[in-house]
Amino acid sequence: MHTKIENTELLDTIRLLKTKARENKATIWATAAEQLSRPRRNRAVLNLGHITRSTQQNAVVLVPGKVLGAGLIKHPVIVGAFEFSQEAQNKIKRAGGKCVTIKEFIDLYPNGSNVKIMR
Repeated sequence: MHTKIENTELLDTIRLLKTKARENKATIWATAAEQLSRPRRNRAVLNLGHITRSTQQNAVVLVPGKVLGAGLIKHPVIVGAFEFSQEAQNKIKRAGGKCVTIKEFIDLYPNGSNVKIMR
């Protein structure tokens, strides 16, 4: 059974990702849209510890889901996600990184170059 997404912000983000994928011929945005379209229980939920282990300094990361504050982040990272916990935002900013919404992230990296999707 497929349920309809009722979160209007999520629907707008998915539509924007699909549009930008076509406009910029960037498959990364289509992949992110597909992952965000999944049921909530199947979307990415990542802890900062996982992001720290999987990235290097000044990495650019897209999380098509939510970033949680468990773990330490020791280097600056630019993270784009649909949602952030307050603790995750504080830790990323303290490490010298940036937290941006997916909509802002697309404006910063329209072609998706050097962007890593994490699940």
